[in-house]
Amino acid sequence: MRTAAPCPIDAVQDFLPPSADASVARAAIMSLRQGGRAVLMGGVGMLGGEDLSLPYPWIMRNLITIRGQWMYETAVIPGLVNLIRSGLLDLDQWAVTAFPLAEANQAVVHAADNAGPFKLTVLEP
Repeated sequence: MRTAAPCPIDAVQDFLPPSADASVARAAIMSLRQGGRAVLMGGVGMLGGEDLSLPYPWIMRNLITIRGQWMYETAVIPGLVNLIRSGLLDLDQWAVTAFPLAEANQAVVHAADNAGPFKLTVLEP
C-alpha cells in the first residue's frame, strides 16, 4: 500500500464487510505514517475469525490513532444532507439501480452481475 501511494498515508478508513480477512485491515493500518489515524467502521471479525492483532509498541512509537465508530452519530446526518443539497457533495458518480420489493430476486441477480465501486442496487418499498 505504501508503494502504491503517491505520498505518506495520513489516514485509512475501514468499511470492510464481516467476511473480509482481518489481515487486510491490519495491512491498511500498518501502512500509516507516523501520526496517522485509522477509523474502523466495517465489520471485520464480527462473524468470528481472526482478530485484528495490532502491535502495541508500533502504535505507541508511531503515535497512531485508532478509532472505532459503528457507522456514524445521528447528529452527522443533517450536515451530510446539507452538503448534498448545497452541491458540495457530488453524487453523480454513483450509479443507482432501483427495484421494487416484489422484484427482490432480480435485484440480487443484478447486484451480483453489476458489482463494483459506486454501483448500488437498491430495493424500494
